[in-house]
Amino acid sequence: MSDTQMQYAHLGRSGLLVSKIGLGTMNFGDATSQDDAFGIMDRAVEHGVNFFDSADVYGGPQSPDMAQGYGTSEEIVGNWLAKSGKRDDIVLATKAYQPMGLGPNDRRLSAYHLKRACEASLRRLKTDHIDVYQMHHVDRATPFEEIWQAMEQLVAEGKITYVGSSNYAGWDVATAQMTARQRNFLGLVSEQSVYNLANRAVEQELIPALQHFGVGLIPWSPLDAGLLAGRPKDGEHTERRGALGEQYGALAGQLEDYEALCARLGRTPAEVAQAWLLHQPAVSTLIAGSRTVAHLDAAVDALDVTLDQATLDELDRIWPGPGEAPMSYAW
Repeated sequence: MSDTQMQYAHLGRSGLLVSKIGLGTMNFGDATSQDDAFGIMDRAVEHGVNFFDSADVYGGPQSPDMAQGYGTSEEIVGNWLAKSGKRDDIVLATKAYQPMGLGPNDRRLSAYHLKRACEASLRRLKTDHIDVYQMHHVDRATPFEEIWQAMEQLVAEGKITYVGSSNYAGWDVATAQMTARQRNFLGLVSEQSVYNLANRAVEQELIPALQHFGVGLIPWSPLDAGLLAGRPKDGEHTERRGALGEQYGALAGQLEDYEALCARLGRTPAEVAQAWLLHQPAVSTLIAGSRTVAHLDAAVDALDVTLDQATLDELDRIWPGPGEAPMSYAW
């Protein structure tokens, strides 16, 4: 195991400290068996990882009409918590929004569904509280007054401690926070969104909103579904080659420059991609969606990578961002 020292940061403006590498459990029960998942969680604790992220729908096809699977990730995490006795060492995060059944209220963010979804997650996780309860997607059909009423009740009952969002736009964050202020409620402490070198769309409006309101950013897909882990070598037959074949061709020039830069740094493309995220001031922790112990070890190794300004400028040249609105499209 790497001797890398874990680093911690506040989750947004809250007093809560989370490891800068978080463990994503979406693969548990699907690509990763329970036994292997137990090994990954054991290694995570050894590394000092204290932020574990799940969702009620993880563990199989994320649709109730595609048969079994959803809920399995939480069950595996719950089984590990019961076996390991590590519940008090973990900042446990999960999510609600996606369909968990075929009924009209088995989804989204109504107070009706949030109450039932939270209680079901608690049962699967074998715990009496969730540390960070996240809304998995924006629900513009449900007013924030109703959402915050439900969340306030869950906090009052001791079932959740903090609230986060996921896949929100900048104006959704602003609406959520201003409504929470009117209710004298803390509101959001985190927003989980896709963010990586190859997908920097959130820099235009979401990140400025998060920084204004003191909400911590938790990037998911830090390697852009494997694209930023580097191109497979000739003769190497991998799932990534099939899934990303067209992107490898379309981005050949950028990937060549990127891999050359990584080689000069003496670091793998995956390490550099995750290190770049850790250098972004809005980021509190990033989600390492590890399918194996080796994937987790590699993510933790990114903490040892220091990128100087010249390197950051070169990464901006290879993978340019959109800029901040409105300057990015006006003046």
